[in-house]
Amino acid sequence: MFDIKEILTAAMILFAVIDIIGNVPIVLKLRKKAGHIQSEKAAIVALVIMIVFVFLGEKILNVIGINVNEFAVAGSFILFFIALEMILGVSIFKDDDGVSAKTVSVFPLAFPLLAGPGTLTSLVSLRAEYAITNILIAVVLNIALVYLVLKTSHHIERFLGKNGIAVIHKVFGVILLAIAVKLFTANIQELFK
Repeated sequence: MFDIKEILTAAMILFAVIDIIGNVPIVLKLRKKAGHIQSEKAAIVALVIMIVFVFLGEKILNVIGINVNEFAVAGSFILFFIALEMILGVSIFKDDDGVSAKTVSVFPLAFPLLAGPGTLTSLVSLRAEYAITNILIAVVLNIALVYLVLKTSHHIERFLGKNGIAVIHKVFGVILLAIAVKLFTANIQELFK
């Protein structure tokens, strides 16, 4: 059940999808706009959403008549477009600028930035392939990293600089694109069996 390779793979997939390093500029923008970000609150809300989706995501899908493979194929398209945004530096999805200081830690930071469609799709897809224990460990590792990055975002920006953040953003975009292709090919075959 406990498998280091599964944990590392799941953690890497979630790290690429959440892209907390690439999202440092967005975090800084939100912090500037709201005046303050509650890092603990954002991390805990994202963690709860992700854990609930690990356990109930498939049941929710079954209620609306969708199986995991169909959701994973649809999710692969979302990941594909998120990856294109990261690589090409274009904005495909509309950003919501209605941010208040009271809600910024929950919306849009915890959801949909951290625990958004790409993350939830990845969790359901991982659930189809990996043990729940390994996925939960990967989720906790990522949330710990998210918390650390949120707490130290100013230092990270100073250390990496705008060019460093841009390079990391593009590298993880390519990794995410490869994950989207793998997710699509693995699940599309299951749909036609």
